[in-house]
Amino acid sequence: MNAPKLLSTACVLSAAMWFTPVDQAHASEWGCEVLLCASSSNPAWRGVPACHPPMYRLISAMGKWGFSWPTCPEAGTGKPAYEAYEECPAGWNIGYSNQDHGGGQPDLCMQVRNTCPSGFGGRGDCQQTVTMPRPLREDPYYFDVRDDDGNVTRHWFSLRR
Repeated sequence: MNAPKLLSTACVLSAAMWFTPVDQAHASEWGCEVLLCASSSNPAWRGVPACHPPMYRLISAMGKWGFSWPTCPEAGTGKPAYEAYEECPAGWNIGYSNQDHGGGQPDLCMQVRNTCPSGFGGRGDCQQTVTMPRPLREDPYYFDVRDDDGNVTRHWFSLRR
């Protein structure tokens, strides 16, 4: 590598090293704002005007190539988890609509019912499997935040505007 190229490369690397802590601190600050706003429950972040800028910035950034969720290391949390579906009602089990094709989503609630007339017992040919769509969560994202006493609190939120 010739001297001018080496010098320019060194300058670029020095500048990158110089600005990285500031960028990391800024990203951490944004991540903590997102965590604080996402954890707001009454009202949700949409009802807190100060939360609009960091959350709208997040929603916009999510659609861009190379998106990385802003984190808040000071709070001990990483990126949130996502769970699209509510639990099935009591007495129902989780089912998969596309199970025959090698997988699928856990998007059904199923229940096996005995359809035999009274007194005929539980014969196998009297069983019917009933399904219904599994309810979607209104707030599908969540953070688990550990309190000072070690307890974990789950904070659910949505990214709908």
